Amino acid sequence: MVDVVTPEDRDLRLLLGEARTIAVVGISADPRRPSHRVASYLLEHGYTIVPVNPNVDAVLGERAYPSLLDIPPARTIDVVDVFRRADATPDVARDAVAIGARVLWLQEGIVNEEAMRIAQDAGMEIIMGVCIQHVRERLMEEMDG
Repeated sequence: MVDVVTPEDRDLRLLLGEARTIAVVGISADPRRPSHRVASYLLEHGYTIVPVNPNVDAVLGERAYPSLLDIPPARTIDVVDVFRRADATPDVARDAVAIGARVLWLQEGIVNEEAMRIAQDAGMEIIMGVCIQHVRERLMEEMDG
């Protein structure tokens, strides 16, 4: 079984440097939740976030959508960052493929081989089991070195 899937650091730097818009699936409106804190961090560092949660209207001043498929097609989603149980991720992966996202990123502790296969078969980059914020912080520290 796979624990963590992550590209080489140089590929991660490129990916995070090129990404502009990140859909945060499973985001919470509660500032104490990891999904809210990570989305806030991403906003503070120049990314546009698109909250995806059927139970909220807006998070961090951004309109929330019930699912990835409800995001207007004119919006380009670079990264789908997932804060959902592992068993929910294959459906998220299918939706990420359907909207043409470039990267499927399953957060720390979330690993699903079926979701990985769906993303890879569609030519998407897949990252699993690591936190996008922790990865970005580590890479920035190394660059500032």
